Amino acid sequence: MQRREKFETSSGIELPSEFNPENTEAIDYDEDLGKSGEFPFTRGVYPGMYRGRFWTMRQYAGFATAEESNERYKYLLANGTTGLSVAFDLPTQIGLDSDDPLASGEVGKVGVAIDSLEDMLTLFDDIPLDKVSTSMTINATASTLLCLYLAVAKKQNVSFDKVNGTIQNDILKEYIARGTYIYPPKPSMRLITDTFAFCAKEVPKWNTISISGYHIREAGSTAAQEVAFTLADAICYVEAAIEAGLEVDQFAPRLSFFFNAHNNLLEEIAKFRAARRIWARTMKERFGAKNKKSLMLRFHTQTAGSTLTAQQPEVNVVRTTIQALAAVLGGTQSLHTNGMDEALSLPTRQAARIALRTQQVIAHESGVADTADPFGGSYAIEELTNQLETKALDYIQKIDDLGGMLKSIEEGYVQREIQEAAYQYQKGIETQDEIVVGVNKFSIEEDETIPILKVDEEIERGQTERVKAVREKRNAENAENALAKLEEAAKGNENLLPKILDCVENYVTVGEISHRLRKVWGEYQEAITI
Repeated sequence: MQRREKFETSSGIELPSEFNPENTEAIDYDEDLGKSGEFPFTRGVYPGMYRGRFWTMRQYAGFATAEESNERYKYLLANGTTGLSVAFDLPTQIGLDSDDPLASGEVGKVGVAIDSLEDMLTLFDDIPLDKVSTSMTINATASTLLCLYLAVAKKQNVSFDKVNGTIQNDILKEYIARGTYIYPPKPSMRLITDTFAFCAKEVPKWNTISISGYHIREAGSTAAQEVAFTLADAICYVEAAIEAGLEVDQFAPRLSFFFNAHNNLLEEIAKFRAARRIWARTMKERFGAKNKKSLMLRFHTQTAGSTLTAQQPEVNVVRTTIQALAAVLGGTQSLHTNGMDEALSLPTRQAARIALRTQQVIAHESGVADTADPFGGSYAIEELTNQLETKALDYIQKIDDLGGMLKSIEEGYVQREIQEAAYQYQKGIETQDEIVVGVNKFSIEEDETIPILKVDEEIERGQTERVKAVREKRNAENAENALAKLEEAAKGNENLLPKILDCVENYVTVGEISHRLRKVWGEYQEAITI
């Protein structure tokens, strides 16, 4: 007797009792797999993968003030982190200064508060930007935060061609799944393509966008939907850049991706492999890309925050380990592992250290990094890769038929598909078809408490005073002139990045820049879909 009537993955792929040649699709090695580092990159984007160097071990961190976050970054670097990943508070994400009435109660809560160049200088104090790779999870205000980062580099006498990192800069997924948008889609896309063009010329090592499936998955999508909707967003960005006059091989090598690592180990490994193959073929066949780097899907992974439980939080260490292992076996380029306490609060130092140590054990002790794509050739993995590819391509075709990703978002198609998947998963938890250890099975009566990080409520008052002091001591005329030039440029077609850089170097705040662009472009209002 079986444990359940049928076994299937999150994407509805039914699993046989065993995979064998009779129930799996034949694989053409050269056409479908190839060697690691070779088209279609199914087995990885670099030859030998981690035999040369491990993935970048990042820990997403940022809270309260720039001073406290700077201290955490130095702690993580001292403990073996090889790249920084900055979390910004909600006001910074939506272009509000800390003293804005709408920011009340949110300053420094889910990330670090950054209002001006003064804060950014503090955030990276004694951290050399020519030696550390920095990822910034920021979207609507991504161009402004990038300019702040570049202004810090100039203060450190680091040339732009030595600056290395990533901005998320993926506004489409904000309309789909997360909601931290500011402007309507058209000007938002302009900021993104302006960033592509500026960095192609001035900051060649910078990844100008991290096209994010992470938040799509956190909203409840399946693995197949995560791949499909992420790549459909990417197609939209490529089309927008080409329409703006850029050559595909001018910007495509600096595109990067951001995926979720979920619990189903086999499906997740296959998901990453399928995504690489689809992207390589899309760039070559649909967009005619010639540069090998334009065909490579390079991605960062974060373990699944939505799977973390407040009940028995120590069990989250096990979940995170499985998810991190899936990301490594799937060929990620960088990885963040969540802290066991993140269902309760921002991670404590101890939780962040354990999360980092999880990556280090996988890297140095498990042996899975010693050969490229170690599950390649497995009947199960190859069949799941094929089926996920087919399901994702079906979604992408549907989106094309609807008129593209922007149209699909406006009509609510993508949102409805994710909502239905999330509903079905929740229904499975309630019927115990889906088991969540410690929640709907193996629960315990006694309360378990662990130390959690609490952000001092006085942080907001201090940050408010700081931003007011910046406005008082800066050259007001220079700040206003820079803002006026930005406003005029926003009305026309010239690249906005040099204007934004001029603003931040004159200590114009994030909120002031965003408000001036709101004045020209307005704000996006989400359509109600039924």
